[in-house]
Parts: sequence; C-alpha cells; structure tokens
Amino acid sequence: QLSFAATTPELADKKKYPYFFRTVPSDNAVNPAILKLLKHYQWKRVGTLTQDVQRFSEVRNDLTGVLYGEDIEISDTESFSNDPCTSVKKLKGNDVRIILGQFDEEMAVKVFCCAYDEEMYGSKYQWIIPGWYENLWWESWINSSQCLSKNLLAAMEGYIGVDFEPLSSKTRKTISGRTPQQYESEYKAKCGDGQSSKFHGYAYDGIWVIAKTLQRAMKYLNATNKHQKIEDFNYTNHKLGKIFLDAMNETNFFGVTGQVVFRNGERMGTIKFTQFQERKEVKVGEYNAVDDELHIINNSIRFQGLEPPKVYAIIQEELRKISLPLYSILSALTILGMIMASAFLFFNIKNRNQKLIKMSSPYMNNLIILGGMLSYASIFLFGLDGSFVSEKTFETLCTVRTWILTVGYTTAFGAMFAKTWRVHAIFKNVKMKKKIIKDQKLLVIVGGMLLIDLCILICWQVVDPLRRTVEKYNMEPDPAGRDISIRPILEHCENTHMTIWLGIVYAYKGLLMLFGCFLAWETRNVSIPALNDSKYIGMSVYNVGIMCIIGAAVSFLTRDQPNVQFCIVALVIIFCSTITLCLVFVPKLITLRTNPDAATQNRRFQFTQNQKKEDSKTSTSVTSVNQASTSRLEGLQSENHRLRMKITELDKDLEEVTMQLQDTPEKTTYIKQNHYQDLNDILSIRNFTDSKDGEKAILKNHLDQNPPAQWGSSDPSRTNKDPIEDINSPEHIQRRLSLQLPILHHAYLPSIGGVDASCASPCVSPSASPRHRHVPPSFRVMVSGL
Repeated sequence: QLSFAATTPELADKKKYPYFFRTVPSDNAVNPAILKLLKHYQWKRVGTLTQDVQRFSEVRNDLTGVLYGEDIEISDTESFSNDPCTSVKKLKGNDVRIILGQFDEEMAVKVFCCAYDEEMYGSKYQWIIPGWYENLWWESWINSSQCLSKNLLAAMEGYIGVDFEPLSSKTRKTISGRTPQQYESEYKAKCGDGQSSKFHGYAYDGIWVIAKTLQRAMKYLNATNKHQKIEDFNYTNHKLGKIFLDAMNETNFFGVTGQVVFRNGERMGTIKFTQFQERKEVKVGEYNAVDDELHIINNSIRFQGLEPPKVYAIIQEELRKISLPLYSILSALTILGMIMASAFLFFNIKNRNQKLIKMSSPYMNNLIILGGMLSYASIFLFGLDGSFVSEKTFETLCTVRTWILTVGYTTAFGAMFAKTWRVHAIFKNVKMKKKIIKDQKLLVIVGGMLLIDLCILICWQVVDPLRRTVEKYNMEPDPAGRDISIRPILEHCENTHMTIWLGIVYAYKGLLMLFGCFLAWETRNVSIPALNDSKYIGMSVYNVGIMCIIGAAVSFLTRDQPNVQFCIVALVIIFCSTITLCLVFVPKLITLRTNPDAATQNRRFQFTQNQKKEDSKTSTSVTSVNQASTSRLEGLQSENHRLRMKITELDKDLEEVTMQLQDTPEKTTYIKQNHYQDLNDILSIRNFTDSKDGEKAILKNHLDQNPPAQWGSSDPSRTNKDPIEDINSPEHIQRRLSLQLPILHHAYLPSIGGVDASCASPCVSPSASPRHRHVPPSFRVMVSGL
C-alpha cells in the first residue's frame, strides 16, 4: 500500500499496517525538524498547547518522546477543547516563552486572540504551529471570534509554521529528467485555472516509487528464480510479497519533492519553515530529514526583538554603582576643601606667635583643621563601591570610613568645645578670673572624647563588625529592549544590630553637640574675639545639626539610589566641614589683616548671666558691669546732674536772701542764737558718707582757725570803713556761711534722703530721722561729692 496524501501518524504503526508506505511525510515528521530548530536557537524550555483531537494529540505525544533525553524541558503541557484562553493563561503563569501548538485554523484564531489579551506576543514569545493551513486562513474564521482583525494580526506576527515541502527547491534534475521547477510549470499549464492540490508532487513521485519497486522486483526474480514471474503475484503469496516489500524499502531517488527514501515505511522528506511576516507567510528555512540538516535562509527570520526570544526571563543582576563623573566632581570639591583646610593650617602655624592667634589656642585650632581634613577624606571612601574595588576590599572600607568620619567629627568639634569650655571656666565665676587653664588640659579633654569614640568603635568591631550585604530589588525591563530582566543589586555596610550601634553613636554625638551649644550660650557675651568663638560655634552647630538631620533623612529615603545617596552624604560633609572651618578661621584672618592689635586693646567685658547672690556683692570689684547696673548708674548720674543744677539755682536765691537779712535786726538775733548748732548739723553730714569731701575739709579748717566772735563784740578798726568793703570782710563772709549752710542743709537733704522734708527746724539732729540710718552707698558717694 502506498499513499501520497495520508499524513495521520496512526498509519505509522507497523504492527497494524506492516505493508503501508507513503510518499508524503506524516504529521510526526515535523517533530525532528522542530527539535533541530529548538537546538539551533538554544530554546531548552518549551510548553505545548494542543487541541483535544486524536491527530494533534498523537503529534504531541510523539514530540514528547523526541524531546526526551535531548536536554529540552517541556515545562507545561496544556490542552483544550473549545476555549483555549484558560490554557493560555496557565502557560503565561508558568512563564513559558516558546509555545509549540497543535490545532486547526478555527482554534488558531481563538488561540491568538487569547494570546493578544494576555500579551503573550512580541519580542518575548515565539509561537510554533502547524504550517499546513490554507492561504489567508485567518480571514475565514475572524468573524467567529471576538477579536479585532488588527489585534489578531498583531498577535500572529512572527509565528513559525512547520509543514512538509510540496516541491523541492533544488534545481537539479529528477528521476524523470525534469527539474522540480520544470515539473511545476508543466503541471500548472495542464491544470490551467483549476485549483491544484499540494500533494500532486507526492503523487507524481509515488508513481515513480511504484515503477522503481516493480523494476527492482523483476530484476531480483530474474536473477534468482527464472520460473517465477511478477505476473504470478497474489495476496496470498507471501514470498513474492516479501520481495516487493524489500524493493520498496530500498527506494532511493531524487524526485520533484526531494530525495525519496523510506524508513520503516515513512517518507524521509523535506520539512519547510515559514514565518508570518506582514500579513503573509514567508519561507525562512528547511529541514532535510535524510541528512538531518537544518538550513535557515540568511536574514529571513525576523524576531520582534533585537535577538531571538529567551526561554524564560533571564535574570541579569546589575550592580547599582556610583557614577564615575559624579564621583569625580565630588572628589574635586573635596580636594578644594582639603586645600582650603591646608591653607588655614599654614596660616595658623605661621601666625602662631601673634597675640590674636596665640590667645585662640593654636594647638586647638590645628585639631579643628585635622578633624575637618579627616571628614573630607571620608568622602573618597564613601564613593568606592563594587565597581572600583573587590568585595573583600569593600568590606574593609565599611569599617575604615566609619572610623575616619567618627574620629574626624569628634576631633574638630571636641577641640572647638574644649576652647569654649576654657572661656566658660574663666568667666563663669569672677572670683576665678586669674585661673590658668593650659592647652595641655584641653588636649586631655579632646583625648577623653576620642577615647570614648574608640571604645564604642572597638566594641562595635569586635562584637558586631560591619559586613558587606547585597540588597536585591524588583526586576526591571532591559532598557535596550532585550528579552532579559534586570535585577538591580546594591551593596550596603550593615551588621546584625545596626540600629543599636547607630543609636549609641548618634546619642553620643548629640550630647556633644548639646554640650557645645550650652557652652556657646553661656559665653555669648564675652567680648574678646581672640578668646570667644561662641557665636561661630553656635552658627556651626546650627548648620551642622540642620544639615545632618536633613542629610540623614534624605539619605535614608534614597537608599536604593546610590548616586543620590552618595551626593547627599558628600555634600553634607563638605558643607559642614567648610562652614565650620570658615566660621572659626575667616574672622581671625580678617581681624589679623585689618586690625592686628585687636587682641591687646582694652575692652570692657560684658558678662551677663544669672549670678548667685554672693556674686552680685562682688560685682563692683571687677571691671565688667552687667546691663542692670549700667542702667542704674546712668539713672543716678542723670539725677545727680539735675540736683547740681538745682543747687546752683538755690545758691543764687540764698545770696539774695542773705543780702536782705543783713538789714533785718530781728532775724539776726535768731541766727546768732542758732549759729553753732546749725553749723554742727551741716558738718554732721559726714556721718552719711564713706569719704570726706575736700570742700567740707576746707570749711572745717576755716572754722577751727577762726573761732566765731561774740555777737556783742566789734572790731573798732572796721567801724569807720565803707559799707561795701564791710560786706566782703571775713566777718560778713562767715556770717553769710552761717546762714547759707543751715538753709541748704534743711532744703536739699530731704531730696536725697537726708533730713525729712517735714522737719520743723534745721536744728534737729540727723540721727533723729530714720532716713539717716540706712543710706545706700551710691547715695553716700553722691552726697559726699556734693
């Protein structure tokens, strides 16, 4: 039996059909060709989608046997009866990229509609389906689906069809003396406009198979048995049947369909590969089963991506690294900062003997610069990641950069705060103003702070050292459009109890900052620029604190973006170090250039704070006066000036009254009787003063040297003189003083707390009034001056 059109795989069972042959390859013949195609593109993971029909199920089962043992995995096998969408979803869920389909044209339309809905088309997927569909097959079934024509064509674009080759593409002559092309032209000419079958070439070659079989059988019979002829054949003659069977299996010639060879009754033909490109099928390759060779026509296969689809999402780990241009820019800024720090160091060393620099503790200034340079140096280490160094080196850098930044911070701010503590210790208590605190003690303070740092860092390193950890992020599509998935990874320096150790370090640094703020506030009014950096320390702490808080928050939020995180950390360190160094040294530089003697000028210290009660008692013994005392002094000085003006006016009035009293006899008697008592009252003012006024001393000496004469006596030598000269005589002057002083005493002292204004007579003793018992020292000084 010989068939030219039966392709069903069931006929390949030799137990049932031992004498069956066919010149057309069976449906199973495409499976070796598919295997060869899978190997060619290294597709080692596939899935199958089969319609529940025996014909297609047999092909699928045979394919499973062909792929078994060929290092190709069938990751999912799906089948369907009417609705393929569920099976398509399962294939997508299993991430099947290469799908081998077995279904007819009607189901093919539904399959590709589902594929479009599930987005299982394009550069990531490759469909391989039967290639024996009719031309423009989808147009006949598009109306039966709910898929738009453009969507269906989009999903179909690029599928590969596999089917036997109707006619050979070779140009060599066949057994008939014609080339396949000549045969095709003659066949089409005889058919005219009639529809032709694609099996006509296999039928033509089948005739030649029968002819060649009979010819070989006749030669065999003639050579072996002269009495038996071919005409003697019948179906019960098994011996002659065996001769025909062997002759059929020996068939081997080149026909219009290619090389005609049988293997166990199956035609070893040529399988062609077509691809759907722009609404038409294009031949892209062929497989020769006789030679087991696959030939792909050059540049004929068009994949939707830049390369053939991958069998699964290839996960390519990609290290998120710091950009080299960014690292270069920030490194250049860091170098400029270190150059600036070196310039400040040179300035500090060169001018260390200047009084301005010497009073500002040059050794402490050097430590501030050293701390700033260490902070700058840590930036270089923070920018080195896996793209620059190995994993082992990166793990070492985790520890080194932490140590350098921590020690640099403590060195800079520790030295700054130690200087401020010395100013605070000197000016906090005025009784200790001559206390000497040398730089060695400040160095011990800074050393103590560094010792605490070292203890924390050593314990950290011994108990729970920093390790290199890799954090993996969600997969991302390839920017270049390749069928791969990018899994970003990022290196971190972490340990088991990272939060605890960072909390300890932050707490210690925070306390150090608070201590510096306290000292800066306490010494804010010590107005010696060479000593007092409190204003600049306050500004530094403010800027550093704000920048550190902002930088830490932004750095945490940009943890998965190494470029942004490194940029934030580097800029915070550069800004903080630069601001601190500039605030400490630029004012000194400007002062030294513009006013070199500023450190030696006599300045009034203003040191206002909440003093204790015993400190206020000694405030007059120091050169600095608080603002309250200054305001009080100015008020008293104004009051003193006003009273002096009032005294001047009273002197004029008293002079006139005195002149009038000279001519009043009854008034003279009263004055005479009380003269000495009033004078004693005037002199008793000394009891209210701490010092003796020069004017009072002269008055007392004058009275002691010239005792008062008796009112009844007279100098005969003056009786005959001119009245005007008599008024200016010593006797008249004494008399006027005896009148002016008691009146002045009675009129002025009540205004300043002396004699009560309600006193009836100037002769009353000052001790009789309570206001004479407790006179404030400031008033005593004023009265003494008066």
